[in-house]
Amino acid sequence: MATGTKRGKQAEGAQPKRAARPSRKDQILALFLSGMGEIEDIAMITGARPSYVGGVLQAAGLNRNYFDLYTSTSNPMNVYSKFFAGKLGFKDEGVARESVGVIDRTHRQFELAGDRAGQHHALQMALTMFDRARFTGKAREAAIFRDWLAARLSEADLDAADEAPGDEDDAGTD
Repeated sequence: MATGTKRGKQAEGAQPKRAARPSRKDQILALFLSGMGEIEDIAMITGARPSYVGGVLQAAGLNRNYFDLYTSTSNPMNVYSKFFAGKLGFKDEGVARESVGVIDRTHRQFELAGDRAGQHHALQMALTMFDRARFTGKAREAAIFRDWLAARLSEADLDAADEAPGDEDDAGTD
């Protein structure tokens, strides 16, 4: 005899199962794999920040060309990234000071070599660490990076007479 439920029908009081909604990460991956390649478009559709979309795609090995404040230094941005990968942090003031030491030594080496792009990358790493620290509420750690940056910027000689030959051709171009 029947037990009270028929095949294919839900038991009384039981809710029908809904398909689980895909996670935001799954949505991002599906959109990218379907051919949508613009990070800002995927971010708008999924309601995620572009940095999150970029991180998801990088973690999945699908896009190595997105970089922003939250991109890990383990994802190389350029040839200079290797000098900083896994060497910077702001867990506490001591770690922040050690990180500034790495940035400073590298910046000075690039200065001696006349490598302005390398110097720029060192400055950019200091600014990135400053912002990461302050946006996570670590004001004292952020100040260590800020102070180093301010000192380097105050050293900058902005006299046009100090330009190297040929630099005037590059002025103001991207």
